[in-house]
Amino acid sequence: MYVALALLLVLAACAHAPARPAIELPPLQLAPSALGHAVSAQQRLHFTFGRHERDMDALLEADADEVRLLVQAMGQVGVRLFWDGKELRQQRAPWLPPQVRAERVLDDLQFMLWPALAIRDVLPPQWTLREAGGVRELLRDGHVWLSASETADGRMHLDNRADGYQLEIESIASEASP
Repeated sequence: MYVALALLLVLAACAHAPARPAIELPPLQLAPSALGHAVSAQQRLHFTFGRHERDMDALLEADADEVRLLVQAMGQVGVRLFWDGKELRQQRAPWLPPQVRAERVLDDLQFMLWPALAIRDVLPPQWTLREAGGVRELLRDGHVWLSASETADGRMHLDNRADGYQLEIESIASEASP
């Protein structure tokens, strides 16, 4: 199941910005080619930030050269991201809050989709990636700060404890080619 982990933070727009995160998650910024295959997916995103909840739609395309992500809410494009492994470009709607950072969106996407080995290769020494039973966790000092899992019905769930949001992703249609 492929996930367009998009503007998970987009909905920080709908809620007040949290106080400073308890910890800053390490950047991943993995090469598109490290994914190992092409992805094309359309998904419905359900974002929870505190007591606020929002639904959005996302389109994700990734190949060896570039990651392209579009996230929209209520028929309006919130953000378009383009990552070629060197430069992250974005087109943002004026209504998108500054708390929604393209770097975090890309990192969350890569945390969920890219191979564990590629992630481990870029983690600072104090961070650990653990995978077991369909759950992927990012830990520091034994504390889980980011986790991703797949539910029995095929939905993906991301829990970002550092920034205080959860995201559930349901694939509407997807294609992948090895």
